[in-house]
Amino acid sequence: MTAYIIRRVIAALLLLLVVSAVTFAIFFLLPRLGGQTTTQLATQYVGKDANPESIAAVKRNLGFDLPLYEQYWHFIKAIAVGANYKFGPDASVCHAPCFGYSFKSHIEVWPELKSRIPVTLSLAIGAAVIWVTSGVAIGVLSALKRGSVFDRLSMGVALAGVSLPTFFTGMLALGFFQYNWHIWDNVQFVPISDDPFQWAWNLVLPWCSLAFLYSALYARLTRAGMLETMGEDYIRTARAKGLRESRVVAKHGLRAALTPIVTIFGMDFGLLIGGAVITENVFSFKGIGAYAVDGIRDNDLPIVLGVTMVAAFFIIMCSLLVDLLYAAIDPRVRYS
Repeated sequence: MTAYIIRRVIAALLLLLVVSAVTFAIFFLLPRLGGQTTTQLATQYVGKDANPESIAAVKRNLGFDLPLYEQYWHFIKAIAVGANYKFGPDASVCHAPCFGYSFKSHIEVWPELKSRIPVTLSLAIGAAVIWVTSGVAIGVLSALKRGSVFDRLSMGVALAGVSLPTFFTGMLALGFFQYNWHIWDNVQFVPISDDPFQWAWNLVLPWCSLAFLYSALYARLTRAGMLETMGEDYIRTARAKGLRESRVVAKHGLRAALTPIVTIFGMDFGLLIGGAVITENVFSFKGIGAYAVDGIRDNDLPIVLGVTMVAAFFIIMCSLLVDLLYAAIDPRVRYS
């Protein structure tokens, strides 16, 4: 097991390095292949009042006139240990992980990202708890009561949940609960350290809107997995040995059926931490997803670059945790 963990950690680090190389190529190599010169790229960092002297200074300070492999090395080094930039008489220290400064606001990207991570984390964790517990519970009950009224009704609702996009359910929730019924009149993010109750209360609508789609999908996957697992020979053997039905379902049936659920949960949760773009924009939350939308709209390269790397990191780490959880969840899986 230890050797497997070491291999997976090394593979995750190598994958993160590959992602950084691909990201660097997309933002710095492809523009050159498309005809953009280093002068045009440096002009984006200067601003509206660009002159030949300032553009040349930016090219020199950011290393745009260096070979691409040296630029990539400085890019990796800045993320790992930070970087120093000098523009005229002023010097700026970009602390690690350094993704540069915003073109529009001239604010360092990482502190802005760090201030928005709690918003996205709060949204992702709360929604994940709701959709996993409700989706798995409904899927298990539907499988055990196959063909019943509950099974048909729950799968019908699940089908509607999978079909309805998040922005529709979010706007529908705001329309009824905020504007018509005035139950949630002021849905805005409150840090948990300031007021835990208000933090949770203001996140109920975003949590439920986001969890509705995922819980429906997880209910259908859990039901399919349980129906397949409960027909296996070892389930019949466990029943023949006289084990209680609840123990057969929980310990033998559900654990084996949860393997695909854990796989998809790791990807879904990693993507949400990387930015719940639609939900954050519907509810006007200033999280990572909304920050990415701002960067794309303003053509702000450092913001897009920083969000891409942070999202990739979370997705890779969640995938690593999923691999390590397999042996604990499914007794059929063993690592040497």
